Amino acid sequence: MDRLRAFEVFVAVVARQGFARAAEALDTSPANVTRYIAELEAHLGTRLLNRHSRKLSLTDSGQALYERARSILDEVAEAEALSASSTLQPRGRLRVNAPVSFGILHMAPLWPKFLKKYPDVELEVSLIDRVVDLVEEGFDLGIRISRTGSTTHIARKLAASRNIVCAAPGYLRQHGRPKSPADLADHACIGYTFSATGDDWHLLDAHGLEHVVKVPSVMRANNGDTARAAALAGVGVIWQPSFLVGDDLRAGRLVPLLPGYRMADIDILAVYPSRRHLSAKVRVMIDFLADAFKGTPPWDRPAATGSR
Repeated sequence: MDRLRAFEVFVAVVARQGFARAAEALDTSPANVTRYIAELEAHLGTRLLNRHSRKLSLTDSGQALYERARSILDEVAEAEALSASSTLQPRGRLRVNAPVSFGILHMAPLWPKFLKKYPDVELEVSLIDRVVDLVEEGFDLGIRISRTGSTTHIARKLAASRNIVCAAPGYLRQHGRPKSPADLADHACIGYTFSATGDDWHLLDAHGLEHVVKVPSVMRANNGDTARAAALAGVGVIWQPSFLVGDDLRAGRLVPLLPGYRMADIDILAVYPSRRHLSAKVRVMIDFLADAFKGTPPWDRPAATGSR
């Protein structure tokens, strides 16, 4: 018995909820599907499926095998994709989604290099700050900035960025500096619309203890550059990632606040729908970005040695 083929047949029967539909998906006969399931059950010495008149259900053994067999098939598909991508020339349209500010500052300079290296790829970049549905909206790859990773897609970490609470010197001369997280409640703050915690700002002290303060937001923006511009003009206090405000901090246009406290870091992720049948163009893009951001990311390098 070809056990890998038997696993494929078994997974198809469960996913399609029927022998005939599985046979159609696998381009074989229902008799062959029945034979594979019978041989697999005989080999394992247990019943995998409860056969009812209208539907199938898994036994406990079947449920355990289904999860593992599906994982094995995914791993085989990934291995095949790795082999294929090493021999196939990346080509065709590649749709990439990224957040606006990060896309402009740190990805736009990379695209000419990528296209020079892979001239047969037609690159289409969409900058959108909201979280898009990659499958529904037809993207091959997304760049996500997240504290928690991705629960719906495969993700590869490209880099990390610090979140920094800061304000312009002019604002601080007029309003003073907060000495503790609780003091932020007495300051004008600029919020980020897409923040998962809203107006609750979460900071960690040197012992890892979390301090949560609800801040008065005099302004909210759904784009980091807009919030940054308001802070530079002295409107109030912001928290933004170092990839956005790093140059301002080095130049003194913004001043970091609350020494001894920090916000949780965020990850820069490349996310894609599935490991299965990962095309050569997607794989080389992920590897290209991982190489571009390896080591200390450009936004955290000293000004004398780093550049965008």
